[in-house]
Amino acid sequence: MLEEFLSNVDIGTFIFLGIACFIAAFIDAVAGGGGLITVPAYLASGIPPHIALGTNKVSSSIGTVASALKFATSGKVNWELSKKIMPFSLVGALLGVKTVVLIDSKYLYPIAIVLLLLVLIYTLVNKKMGEENNFQGLNKGNVNAGRVMGLIMGFYDGFFGPGTGSFLIFALIRIFKLDFTNASGNAKILNLTSNLASMFLFIFLGKVNFFYSVPIGIIMIFGATLGAKTAVTKGTKFIKPMFLIVTSIVLVKMIAESMFGIDVGGLIKEFLPVENTNVVAFILK
Repeated sequence: MLEEFLSNVDIGTFIFLGIACFIAAFIDAVAGGGGLITVPAYLASGIPPHIALGTNKVSSSIGTVASALKFATSGKVNWELSKKIMPFSLVGALLGVKTVVLIDSKYLYPIAIVLLLLVLIYTLVNKKMGEENNFQGLNKGNVNAGRVMGLIMGFYDGFFGPGTGSFLIFALIRIFKLDFTNASGNAKILNLTSNLASMFLFIFLGKVNFFYSVPIGIIMIFGATLGAKTAVTKGTKFIKPMFLIVTSIVLVKMIAESMFGIDVGGLIKEFLPVENTNVVAFILK
């Protein structure tokens, strides 16, 4: 088995992806946005693009399982709440994945940019937002609002993706009056639901390189667990600034790509030394 693994994996590329994805998993566990690192890393690694996206989805989903588990065991997941929304997130994600085949996702850019900008401004202006957990229990109003949110966010994640973590955290705080720590925990559960739907589709279509996805996913377990542990320990004072930073970066990236035609992923790829064993030489410099 080891011989087969070594014959199908470039060690330099593997080391690079392992480091990049560990960092991404840590950040994603705290405030989402890990895909800002993992997707360009996989695309720059030399793996064919259509395989790279599926491979990234598998490894990222493995990492998300770990962070979700850590939040759950730390008591930061309201299972009654999540169970009522998860089915809608799953349905939304399946519809989104199916729709992306028919419609170019670029049409969602303007809407997503405006919404992310509003989320960012609202959070900055309302300095007390999400600092205290004022959850008063479930009722017909917030459950129905949560289900609609889950359906929309699941669709968005399956169809488009960027900023899903930010939208989920923001929506959970606004609808259920959670603080950032509990909102992050529940967002991980909902995000995992939509991620798994996309992951299984990539696997079904044969667009996954398992020689990279599973081992890198195991590495991401450690990054995600550390990130979730840090988030739970440090709480809102740590998560909120990370949330604002990640949301800002996602927003800048989307504006650069849609309004100025800048290929951010392509630029990152040019500066990443990931051609075969050159990675090892770069790391050892």
